[in-house]
Amino acid sequence: MRFRGPVLPDGEAADLYVVDGVVSYDAQPGAETVAEGWIVPGLVDAHCHIGLDDHGATDLETAEAQAIADRDGGALLIRDCGSAMDTRWVQERADLPRLIRAGRHVGRTRRYIRNYAEEVEPADLAAAVAVQARRGDGWVKLVGDWISREEGDLAPSFPADAFAAAISTAHEHGAKVTAHCFGYDVLPGLIAAGIDCIEHGTGLTTDLVEAMAAAGTALVPTVMQVDKFPEHAAGGREKFPAYAATMTDLYARRRETLMSAYDAGVALYAGSDGGGISKHGNLAGEVLAMAELGLPAEYALGAASWRARSWLGWNATLVEGAPADFLVYPRNPLLDLTVLREPTAIVLRGAVVGGRS
Repeated sequence: MRFRGPVLPDGEAADLYVVDGVVSYDAQPGAETVAEGWIVPGLVDAHCHIGLDDHGATDLETAEAQAIADRDGGALLIRDCGSAMDTRWVQERADLPRLIRAGRHVGRTRRYIRNYAEEVEPADLAAAVAVQARRGDGWVKLVGDWISREEGDLAPSFPADAFAAAISTAHEHGAKVTAHCFGYDVLPGLIAAGIDCIEHGTGLTTDLVEAMAAAGTALVPTVMQVDKFPEHAAGGREKFPAYAATMTDLYARRRETLMSAYDAGVALYAGSDGGGISKHGNLAGEVLAMAELGLPAEYALGAASWRARSWLGWNATLVEGAPADFLVYPRNPLLDLTVLREPTAIVLRGAVVGGRS
């Protein structure tokens, strides 16, 4: 197959061929021209939950539909950010996105969404993380903070020393660690302990983003998730007024927080939170939301494509011999990010699996 057009991120026009599932720029006699347009390395959803819904693990049919929706939305590489379902079967399907699994969330007993997490007490946190590190594909997901009914507000799920021991244990097992973090209080200890990534990160301050940048800690801001904060605040206002006030404040500062991290040099990546609070297949919406808060279009797209692929250990660019995972768009996405919703062709593992061609 032949695809023709500018190839991002460089934007150099080329004839790109797919031969035996990989990219080639050597002319192939008799190749069929499948699509012309702007060619983009496969998109990456760095925060997604295949096999999860509001009640915990889904059935297989629902999980399959989620994965297909993500693929059809352009996400050809997904970093699972915790699922109650064992999703290794997804990796056996050539027609479904490439999946990097994090196992199950690890949270505090009765301090997270029911049926989501492996729930433990502080003394057992490190051991639970070791189990999830063995089950996953190099990542572990911690529940950093959640509402405490005793305090009536967001509070760390575990003491800082327990988090530190868990992070150290994960690293000893060859796994990186990320954590759900809405508020401020949990962040200093996690960052000081060497956590690899923060999810949401709405409680970040100037000193913390500088510490993250210095340590190389990544941030997946899930901007569409943060847009739900007013709804969370309204739901908790009567019973937990302090929590409602916190969520309202975090929402009000969302742009300042995101741009502070960007200006400090923190590596930002796009995550839709599909299966958590957002529908699957809307990674384009997250990229647009990041840009609407002030990120340059090139940075926002790179956060969901070439930079994210490199971060997760995959080919950043479509060089000779790279896996043929890419999308073709009818317009330049750097000038119009809305085109991410209109792929002409979706190519995964060298096969056309979707698009409008």
